[in-house]
Amino acid sequence: MTEGEAWSRVAPEGRRFLRGRKRAVGRLAAWSLVESAHTFLGGYGVARALDDGFLAGRTGTGLAWLAAAGAGALLGGFALRGVFAGLADLVEPLRDGLVRRAVRQALDRAVADPVRAPDTGAVSRLTQQTEMARDSFAGLVLTVRSFVFTAVGVLAGMAALAPVLLLVVLPPLLLGVAAFLATLRPMAAAQRRSLDTDEALADRVGALGEGLRDIVACGGQEAARARVEPLIAAQERLARTLARWAAVRTLALATAGRLPVIALLAATPWLLGYGITAGTLAGGLTYVVQALLPALNSLMTALGSAGTRLVVVLERFCDPPPGGQGGHRAADPQEPVGRRTATATAAAAELRGATFAYGPGAAPVLDDLDLVVRPGEHLAVVGPSGIGKSTLTALLAGMLSPDAGAVLVAGAAARRDPAATGPDPRRTLLPQQAYVFTGTVRENLTHLSPHPGVPGPGDARVRRAVHVLGLEGLVERLGGLDAEVSPRRLSRGECQHLALAAAYLSPAPLLLLDEATCHLDPRTEERAERALADRPGTLVVVAHRVSSAARADRVLVLDGTQAVCGTHAELPDRSPLYRDLVGKWNGTDG
Repeated sequence: MTEGEAWSRVAPEGRRFLRGRKRAVGRLAAWSLVESAHTFLGGYGVARALDDGFLAGRTGTGLAWLAAAGAGALLGGFALRGVFAGLADLVEPLRDGLVRRAVRQALDRAVADPVRAPDTGAVSRLTQQTEMARDSFAGLVLTVRSFVFTAVGVLAGMAALAPVLLLVVLPPLLLGVAAFLATLRPMAAAQRRSLDTDEALADRVGALGEGLRDIVACGGQEAARARVEPLIAAQERLARTLARWAAVRTLALATAGRLPVIALLAATPWLLGYGITAGTLAGGLTYVVQALLPALNSLMTALGSAGTRLVVVLERFCDPPPGGQGGHRAADPQEPVGRRTATATAAAAELRGATFAYGPGAAPVLDDLDLVVRPGEHLAVVGPSGIGKSTLTALLAGMLSPDAGAVLVAGAAARRDPAATGPDPRRTLLPQQAYVFTGTVRENLTHLSPHPGVPGPGDARVRRAVHVLGLEGLVERLGGLDAEVSPRRLSRGECQHLALAAAYLSPAPLLLLDEATCHLDPRTEERAERALADRPGTLVVVAHRVSSAARADRVLVLDGTQAVCGTHAELPDRSPLYRDLVGKWNGTDG
């Protein structure tokens, strides 16, 4: 969404909100008008104190006018109390309305699509974003109100002293304000693009950093550079654009804030010749320097920061959570099980038009992805680092919710009940960093089982898992099943080996391995994967070796534009990326 589109959605809502609170707006304006008396008396009192008092030799009169200006300051302080009371009558209803809207959006989404994962963004809108909108709105109202009524006091004071002063001050003031307002929309649009690009770059660099080993192993340095360099170049261009607009904004501020002072000083000889007194000139300078310039600085700062932030936050409450364009499209239609026609009850796991992006405005990692994983199937997922393999497993594990579409496991939404405790009965996820804790070997092998750590009849299953996965040597070296394990004394490969045995003993029908064998040698990895594939249930493996992909029933290739699913034998003819990966893997696989 562009900045103009966002403003077109937010502005009507804002006008309706203010129209519904005319009394609160009127009360705020009334107190602000009283406060503007302080501005009026500030410059007018100085002018009269000089012309009618000190310069005329009447010190008492001069002091009286200065006292009147001081009394105006006290009056302004008293009025400020009413201003904040009136502000609360506007700000608090705004926050309450946003909270109600966030709840309604979440409920409407749940009713419209019960299968879809819960709207986790509603929590952010209910808490952080409502408070951000409240604070930004309050600051913006205070600042705009202050400038408007300060300007009223200044213009009224100058008109009372000598209307000709307005001819000198107003042109540069209006020119600077117009130039500043003209920068708001393009600069905000550049800021939005810069934030989006920065988020995408951070995600991309983070993903590449986690997969450096894979990149080097597959010889993918050039591909990795090609994925990052366009974002860096775009961010550089946007930084230069923002710098240019910042320079224009600074020039506009100088025009509006400094040029009236220069114009007033430059016109002094002409004004004196026109009959303007020294006190009137001093009063005009007081208005510009002490009142108008500070208010103008505050206004421009607020509009440039709080104003843009407020529009960005409020559009979250006007629009549904954004989807995305680009990313991974549906799996290749040549593979029939990748279409949505398969029923949820016949699938161990299913993605229906699943889209996910890391943050609003960021390019989606997965986009409208359709995939059906059959019960008992062994599926390998391949692709360059940072392409979305871990995101896919996190969606299937219920750790992430899709921005659009649905993710199902065993026919139900993949998102796990936050109140659930204990091992997940539907699936087990093994990440790259294996989970091994201080406890006995038996406890580490059975913590995903129904009765973890309890010796008994289940020992036969534990010993079978140790044998099938080739763990006898490690268990013997550690001192047996009842020996204590210290994770710090184990290598990363040994930790992964123990975690794989725990997954083998898990009753969950779906196993998800996200680089869970990357620290094992090829022979141990093959033994572990074959054992896990032979157990009852379904196996999804993020593969980092060609041998791992070759062992799978099917391979899902994520390439950033269109996901392709097929067998290891047929994919080289259907996917140039897979053909390239196989060639590089064959040169490095050991």
